Amino acid sequence: MSAVTARRRGLALLLAVCAAALTACAGFPTSGPIQPGVDPDDFADESRNVAFLPNRPQPGATPAQIVEGFIDAGTGPGVGGDWARAREFLAPELQHTWQPEASVTVDVFAERTYTEDEEGGVTFSLDAVASVDDRGEYERAEVAERTMQFSLAKQPDGEWRITAAPDGVVLDRERFPRVFQRFSVMYFDPTGEYLVPDVRWFPTTNAPARITLALVNQPPSEWLVDSVTSAFPEDVTAVPAVPVEEGVAQVELSEQALGADQRQLNRMLTQLEASLAPAGVLDVVMSVGATPIPAEAVVTHSTRVPGAPLVLTEAGFGFLTGGEVDPVPGLSEAVAAATPVSVQVAPNRDFAAARLQNGTVARLSAEGADFVEVDPRAGLIDPTIDPFDIVWSVPREQPAALRAYLPSGDAVDVADAWPDATAISAMSLSRDGTRIAATVTAGGRTALWVAGIVRDDGIPVRLGAPVALAIVGGPALGVTWLDDQTIGVLAMGEEDSIVLEQVVGGPTTTTNAPAGMTSIAGGSGVSSLRLRAADGTLYVRRGTTWQPTATGVVVLATQQGAPQ
Repeated sequence: MSAVTARRRGLALLLAVCAAALTACAGFPTSGPIQPGVDPDDFADESRNVAFLPNRPQPGATPAQIVEGFIDAGTGPGVGGDWARAREFLAPELQHTWQPEASVTVDVFAERTYTEDEEGGVTFSLDAVASVDDRGEYERAEVAERTMQFSLAKQPDGEWRITAAPDGVVLDRERFPRVFQRFSVMYFDPTGEYLVPDVRWFPTTNAPARITLALVNQPPSEWLVDSVTSAFPEDVTAVPAVPVEEGVAQVELSEQALGADQRQLNRMLTQLEASLAPAGVLDVVMSVGATPIPAEAVVTHSTRVPGAPLVLTEAGFGFLTGGEVDPVPGLSEAVAAATPVSVQVAPNRDFAAARLQNGTVARLSAEGADFVEVDPRAGLIDPTIDPFDIVWSVPREQPAALRAYLPSGDAVDVADAWPDATAISAMSLSRDGTRIAATVTAGGRTALWVAGIVRDDGIPVRLGAPVALAIVGGPALGVTWLDDQTIGVLAMGEEDSIVLEQVVGGPTTTTNAPAGMTSIAGGSGVSSLRLRAADGTLYVRRGTTWQPTATGVVVLATQQGAPQ
């Protein structure tokens, strides 16, 4: 198959010319295993402009070659998004019943094998690393060999075609993010103040329609469904076609939408605009039949945080800018007086949660009062806070003993916390307060889990069933939210430090950092990820390397938002 871009066509032409010249040269191998060529990541800057055009069935192809061509054709959904090229490998009776969007299996290209039997059947073996279901939800898989069975028969023209095949397509992990792209279906938190992303993967073909149907016609992901809300009533549906002209998407809803009040309609429009913006939609017009529904998007709270790191040094506590510490009014004095080992600051910067040197968890106030110890239990990990000014704390060896300490001083035991985990090393709430991420020990391995938070009038009641996102390659030292959908993890490797960047509902990216890192803090994106070393040096990533930017940092604090 070939990627239809001008640059790659030029590259292909150049390679063809070189190949013709090299055929006259002696000393080059003409047999042996195929060697890898250009790494697709070399073209990452133009990956969103790549369109794959798979090959058609070739005359005289064997059953194994037909199945291989069919699998390769999974890279080409085509202009209509119906995988027309892949259907050419199917017998006529199967072409109209095969369902390519039933699932995506993400595998390792080099491990694929095709084995024919005597009847013309083919067994396709692969190593799966992830899957995407018919709702666009991504799930990591333990790498293990799987098989798919295909039946073939000769057609009247003498060519083999597939007569039985599993629904869905198979994409290797390099091509997957070039054929399917990540989109966020947006919901509200229970207060209606924040938008919460539910990550899905769809082909770019007809992406606005796919996103709209996921938002309006389907519930949120199962692990998140009790933690978010939608303005769309359950009986309201969207028409599958969502035309987009000059950046304006026309979303036609069922007549039940006319029963919504103006506030609800405004919130419905807000969800649609936020969900469709990454698909290139600039504006949305809702309608019932041919009648537009007037609505205006509502203002929601941002979860962005200031770009400057928040640190405790000998000079005090505050934002580090230009080598100077800019204090946080009131709170800086409280933090400096408490001499904590970890600090997380509330969005309004009026209080912070800290773990003190004696191991207890305390609430620090910007009003200048002495800190208040809220959790005296032994073996506590670093606490985290939510938009309701609630401090969350848990002992390292008792992950199920998760407690939420309310501003009133009352403690609430959070039910169903991290079932089957034997230890917990770090945790952090999302800045919208709907999700909590943690590195836990389960089955003898350290893993990154995420769970939805179920509340009753803002008070935490329980955690939803956790989702395992990634296996951490060493003891975990810290967890932080980089943005609304990405979690950063710092772990200790055998020689270097390990940094994971995990999209909630997407693949994991793992990189190495210098040895000796002890804490991690996120900003408003991956580029603002920071690490603190044991000697107090602050590191920031520049490209593919980590560079020191400051020294003398006693504590690298995290922020749960900014004043609205």
